[in-house]
Amino acid sequence: MKRIGVLTSGGDAPGMNAAIRAVVRKAIYHEMEVYGVFGGYAGLINGNIKKLELGSVGDIIHRGGTFLYSARCDEFKTKDGQQKGIEQLKKLDIDGLVVIGGDGSYRGAKALTEQGFPCVSVPGTIDNDIPGTEFTIGFDTALNTVIDAVDKIRDTASSHERTFIIEVMGRDAGDLALWAGLAGGAETILIPEDNPDMEDIANRLKKGHERGKKHSIIIVAEGVMSGYEFGKQLKEATDFDTRVTVLGHVQRGGSPTAFDRVLASRLGARAVELLIDGRGGRAVGIEKNELVDYDIIEALSKEHTVDINLYKLSKELSI
Repeated sequence: MKRIGVLTSGGDAPGMNAAIRAVVRKAIYHEMEVYGVFGGYAGLINGNIKKLELGSVGDIIHRGGTFLYSARCDEFKTKDGQQKGIEQLKKLDIDGLVVIGGDGSYRGAKALTEQGFPCVSVPGTIDNDIPGTEFTIGFDTALNTVIDAVDKIRDTASSHERTFIIEVMGRDAGDLALWAGLAGGAETILIPEDNPDMEDIANRLKKGHERGKKHSIIIVAEGVMSGYEFGKQLKEATDFDTRVTVLGHVQRGGSPTAFDRVLASRLGARAVELLIDGRGGRAVGIEKNELVDYDIIEALSKEHTVDINLYKLSKELSI
């Protein structure tokens, strides 16, 4: 391959810029040309594609978000939209495409692969919900953002002897809530992979209160219910003084952690290596600190699973 493209799609994640940088510089190192697709799949359809040089990705490794921008695109879900995107790539003689993003981004790359255009997907999402990889780009940064907020909220929770409910992102995956809850010492963690038992939660909180515990932290994944809905139910079950904090999009922002920068650099470079070897239709990931790649169609046929042992541990340590 002589020319490749790179795009970011779906929700932004800290570390995406580091991945773009790795793709561009790895490709140029191997004497390839790289073109950036601006605005995700919508930009691909509209031909918003520009050549990137070494300087194009200077001073971005530490920046959150994505300098290529991102967007949702319903048109690309259709075969007509996908063909328009392929035609734009062919106009510039682009031979392969690196797609950085989450589940929806993978599905777009899968569609292009099925129509004969070589793509390699790189997992970039704070949800950590991509099968075939232990960690996704952005998860560690978002996790640390949540932990910072939990630590601050705990200060005021103890000062006012209240129960605080913190709603975090994660869509249908509970990784962010689980890891944040365990690292932040939360008394209760609600994840989509487990049905919440309000009676059990209420009894645990009451037992803690009876032994002198004056405050509690509860982490709720947005895929379970809203923090306000849970707060209403908890108020009815316990009559405790509760407050709700929805962290929202602050979880997506910020400078990526060292872990995310290194992970993004490794995955981005590996994606280029696969295209150099003529191996399109792949997805890259990391398992046991080793880079792996797998068929993108096969990857989307699997379901992400939460680490149930971590979940059990969180319950054992929050007695």
